[in-house]
Amino acid sequence: MSLVDYATAARKRVPAWRPHAWQPGLWLAWAVVALAVVAAFFPALLTPYSAVEGIAGAQRLAPQAGHWLGTDQLGRDLLARIVYGASHSLSAALAAVAMGLFAGTLIGVIAGALAGRVESLLMRLVDVLLSIPSLLLSLTVIILLGFGTVNAAIAVGVASIASFARLARGEVVRIRHTEYVEAAWGSGGTFWSVLWRHILPNSLTAVLAFATLQFGQAILALSTLSFLGYGTPPPVPEWGLLIAEGRNYLSTAWWLTTFPGLVVIAVVLAVNRLSRQFSGGRV
Repeated sequence: MSLVDYATAARKRVPAWRPHAWQPGLWLAWAVVALAVVAAFFPALLTPYSAVEGIAGAQRLAPQAGHWLGTDQLGRDLLARIVYGASHSLSAALAAVAMGLFAGTLIGVIAGALAGRVESLLMRLVDVLLSIPSLLLSLTVIILLGFGTVNAAIAVGVASIASFARLARGEVVRIRHTEYVEAAWGSGGTFWSVLWRHILPNSLTAVLAFATLQFGQAILALSTLSFLGYGTPPPVPEWGLLIAEGRNYLSTAWWLTTFPGLVVIAVVLAVNRLSRQFSGGRV
């Protein structure tokens, strides 16, 4: 979905809560997100094992009672590593989205509100950023900053700034030319009062809905960086790193990559489903 399509859908959104309609996909998405949040904040409720300490003689055990998702090459419970990895993956994705949302919205609002040469200059900068593939831009930033969870989040956040800026600018320009904003100008409203009271509240709806979609994309981007070795270093149990560590044992321990990969897919699909609901998309 393009930014224009997404903004249009958000403006035509329907009430997110429809008690008369049974939507199993929506309830499943909420359940997956809720489980991920519990794993991030209260991991001890879901597993009694440590995420970094192995068990002697329990290397590469297949899924079984006691170790429901098996163990890795060092005897560490895979379920525990996935559960404890939720806090690292989700917090980094949240930080990346927050950075892109704040910086991109600020650029877009300034460009859309001031117009003229300021808008032209800022949007040309945004066009340059959009012309660079997001993964390449993230890799460039993280190579400059160094490896680590925080730097990976910054890299993904920088890569998302341009998308937020273009969407925010488009919404501000649309709202700026509406009749009620023109009436506010005509009644003696100042630039800042009109911007704060009328333009911002009505233009940020689509941006906030788009941030929900970007959260899932941030999880994928961070997992990709960790898989390539540019993200969270071991032994931190980050989801992308778990997939990378298990790829050397695909023929003998398939569960080491399969289950972390399924978790990433499930969380991203759930977040995307909720994003559709917030933006008014129908099942």
